[in-house]
Amino acid sequence: MSKLIKPINYEALLDIHQTEQGIKLIKEFFQQNLSTELRLRRVTAPLFVLKGLGINDDLNGVERPVTFPVKDLGEAKAEVVHSLAKWKRLTLAEYGVQPGYGVYADMNAIRADEELDNLHSLYVDQWDWEEVITEEQRNLDFLKNIVRRIYAAILRTEFLVCESYSNVKPFLPSEIHFIHSEELLEMYPDKSVKERENLICKKYGAVFIIGIGDKLANGEPHDGRAPDYDDWTTENSDGRKGLNGDILIWYPILDCAVELSSMGIRVNKEALLRQLKISGKEEREKLYFHKRLLAGELPQSIGGGIGQSRLCMVLLHKAHVGEIQASIWPEDMMKACEKLGMNLI
Repeated sequence: MSKLIKPINYEALLDIHQTEQGIKLIKEFFQQNLSTELRLRRVTAPLFVLKGLGINDDLNGVERPVTFPVKDLGEAKAEVVHSLAKWKRLTLAEYGVQPGYGVYADMNAIRADEELDNLHSLYVDQWDWEEVITEEQRNLDFLKNIVRRIYAAILRTEFLVCESYSNVKPFLPSEIHFIHSEELLEMYPDKSVKERENLICKKYGAVFIIGIGDKLANGEPHDGRAPDYDDWTTENSDGRKGLNGDILIWYPILDCAVELSSMGIRVNKEALLRQLKISGKEEREKLYFHKRLLAGELPQSIGGGIGQSRLCMVLLHKAHVGEIQASIWPEDMMKACEKLGMNLI
C-alpha cells in the first residue's frame, strides 16, 4: 500500500464500457502492427512448463514460480510461466523459422512475488515475441533498428486511440532516445536506478536503456537479468557491454517513468557460458534448454516482451493497471483507489 502512487485530481477519461472497447481496440491493432513490422506469425503459448528443464524465465533468480504436481505424469512438477523468454527460442527451432521472420504469442503469467502497485500485478499479460537473426546481426545497430520499429507500432496505436476517443490526447514523442546504462550512471552518479530512469525519461519522453544485467562502474547492475536469454556481456563497438535493454516512457499521469518492454539479442554459446559463470549458475549447462543451445541446435535470435495491460493503461490514460485487467489487490489499496477515482476491474 505504501507504494501506491496517488495522482492529484485524477479523473478517468473513459468509462468502464469505453475502457473495455479501448482495450480490445489496442490489443487487436497493436499485435497486428507488431507482427507486420517484424514479420512474426502467431503461435499458441503454454501457461505452464515442466520444472527442471530450464525453460521457464527465472527473472532475477529469486522469484518463486507457482508450482503444482501433475497426477498423470507421476506427480511431476509443473510451473506456471513467468514469461516465454526461452520457450520461444525452442519454438523457432521446432518450426524451422528462417532469419528475418519470427513468432509472437499471447503470454499469460502469474508472478506471486510481485510487489503490487499502480504498475505491477500478480497477473502478467504480454506479447512475447522472438525473431531469428544471423550472426552478423548480433550488434547494437541492429538492436536499435528493431527498437525503433516497435516504438513506431506504439505510436501508430496511440494515434488510433486518440482518433477513436477525442478526449484522449497524444503525449508520446515522435522518436525514442537511446542511452547506455553506464552513461546514465555517469550522468546521475548520486541517484538511484529509479531516479535515473525518471530523470532521463522526463527529459526525452521515450528512452531505450541499453545494457541491463551486467555490473556497472558502481559495482551494481542497472537491473537484474537472468543469465540465459538476453546477452548483457558482449562488448559493443563503443566499448560498452550489452545487447539488450528496456523501452521506457515518461507517464505524466503518474509523474514517473514506465517500462513498456524488456528485450534484447539473445545469448550465443559464448555469452551463455560467460553469463552462467558470472552468475554462479554453471549447473544449468546440464538442463534441456541449455544443452540444446550449447549444442548449436537453437537459432540466433532477438526477442522480448511487451506488456499488454501496461500499454493499454498508458494509451488510455489510466492511473492503475487494475483499471485495465482483472486481478486481486490488497483491501486497503482497493479502498484507496476507489476514493482516488481509480475504478479497479
